Amino acid sequence: MSFYLVLPIVLPLSCAILSLFLWRRTAAQKTVGIVGSTAMVAAGTLIFGSVRSHGIQVVQIGSWPAPFGITLVADTLSATLVLLTGVVVLATFVASLSEIGPRPMAFGYCALLHILSMGICGAFLTGDIFNLYVWYEVMLIASFVLLGLGGQRSQLEATIKYVTLNLIASAFFLAAVGVLYGIVGTLSMADLAQHLRGSSPPPLTLTLATLFFIAFGIKAAVFPLFFWLPASYPAPAAPVAAVFAGLLTKVGVYSLLRFFTLIFPPDLVPSSHRLILLVSGLTLLVGILGAIPQNNLRKSFSFILVSHVGYLLAGIGLFSPLAMVGSLFYLIHDIVAKTGMFLFAGLLERLTHHSDISAMGGVYRSHPGIAWLFVLLVLAVSGIPPLSGFWGKLMLIQAGIAQKEYGMAALLLVAGFLTLYALMKVWSEVLWKDRPEQPSGGSRSQGPAAHPPPALVAPVALLVAFTLLMGVWPGPFHAVASAAARELLNADLYIRAVLEARP
Repeated sequence: MSFYLVLPIVLPLSCAILSLFLWRRTAAQKTVGIVGSTAMVAAGTLIFGSVRSHGIQVVQIGSWPAPFGITLVADTLSATLVLLTGVVVLATFVASLSEIGPRPMAFGYCALLHILSMGICGAFLTGDIFNLYVWYEVMLIASFVLLGLGGQRSQLEATIKYVTLNLIASAFFLAAVGVLYGIVGTLSMADLAQHLRGSSPPPLTLTLATLFFIAFGIKAAVFPLFFWLPASYPAPAAPVAAVFAGLLTKVGVYSLLRFFTLIFPPDLVPSSHRLILLVSGLTLLVGILGAIPQNNLRKSFSFILVSHVGYLLAGIGLFSPLAMVGSLFYLIHDIVAKTGMFLFAGLLERLTHHSDISAMGGVYRSHPGIAWLFVLLVLAVSGIPPLSGFWGKLMLIQAGIAQKEYGMAALLLVAGFLTLYALMKVWSEVLWKDRPEQPSGGSRSQGPAAHPPPALVAPVALLVAFTLLMGVWPGPFHAVASAAARELLNADLYIRAVLEARP
C-alpha cells in the first residue's frame, strides 16, 4: 500500500499546527519551517523514486475503492511536481529567515505557508475533481492571507483584486463540477475518463470543457484572464511572491494538462485544443509585450511569468509526444527559474532600497558575483543554449514545425528573444549603470553599499545552479518529461492504475 502518498499532506498540516502553538517564538517557527520543508523534499523524493521504479502509485483512503472513495494518485507528472513543491517551499523558508520580520511571523506566516504547500500538494495528488476543488480552496485561502499579511495599502489593494478574480474562477469551477456530476454521476477522474470514452459523448461536453478551461485559465493566468497577476504579485514580501510565482499558476497549468489529456482529449473535444493553441500564442505575445515597458521590477517579472505560461500550454494545443515532452521539460525549468527570479527581485530591492528599475543601479560594481548569477538566470529564462530554458523551447518549436504550425513556432521563437530583450533592459538599468543621484542632491553613488543577506543569496544561488545543471545535463530531466508525457498521452495507464487498485 502506497501510504507515503499522504506524507505531502500530513507533514505540512502537522507543521502548521505546531507553528500555531509556537506563535510567540519566531526562531522556533522558522526552525519548524526549515525542518518541515526538508522533510517535504524527502517525502517528495520517496514518492518520485517509487513512481519511477514501480509506475503509477495509488492509495485509497479509508479502504474505499475508486470511484466511491477518496483516491490519491501519483504518476510521473504529479510526483515531479510534489518534489519541486518541496524544493520551492524549502527555498522560501530559507529566504524567510532574513526577509520576514517578527510581526508577520506572529500573525501566522509559517503556518500559512505550510497550509499553502499542503493545498498545492493535495491538488497535485488528488484523483477526483471534487477534492481538487477542495484543495484549490485550501490553497487559495492561505494565499489570500499571505498576500495581505503586513496590511500595507498596496497589499490590500492587490489582495482585493486577487481574491475577486480567483473567487470568480472558483465559481466557474464549482458550476462545472455540479453540471458534470449531474450528467455523468461520478467525479473520479479515472471513472470519468472511462465514461466519456464511450461511443457517444454526453451532452454539454464542449460546454463543460469551456467552463473548466475558464476556471483553470484564470488560475493559470492565460490570455485574456491574466490581468490579476501583475496587479498582485509585486505587493507581498519577496519569499511570498517567489512561492506564488513558482507554484500557484502551475497548479492551474497542471489542471489543464490533466483535464485536457485525461477527461477532454482532442478526439472528444477537438475544437478545445485549437482554442488552447490560440490562447497559448496570445499569452506568449501579450505577456512579454507587457513586460518590456514596465518600470517596476516585479511587475516586469510578473508579465514575463504570464508570457511563459504560453510555453506550458503549447504542448496541450499541439498535442504531440514531442510537444508534450517540451512543455513538461519547460514546466520543470519554469518552476525553479521563476522562483529564483522573484527571490532575485527581493535581493535587488534589498541591495538598492528601490523597486523601480530607473531608481536602481550599480549592483555590478558592488556585487559582481550577484550580477553574474543574474546573468545566468536571465540566459536560462530567455532560453539561450545550452541553459535549461533552451531545451523545452527547442522541442516545442520542432513540434510546431513538424505539425506545420509555423505561426506558433515563430511565436515561440520571438517570445524568447523578446524575453532576452526585457531582461537585458533590467540588467542594463539595475546592474550595469551607475546608481542615479539621490533626491537630496548628493553625489552619484557608484552602487549600493548594503551587504546581501546570506539567507537570501543561498537559495537564489542553488536555484540558479539547478537551472545550470538542467541545461548542461538535460538527459535525466528529458527522461522524466518523456515518462510524464507518455502517461498523459496514454490515459489507459492512469485509468487502470486507479480503478484496479485495491484499498
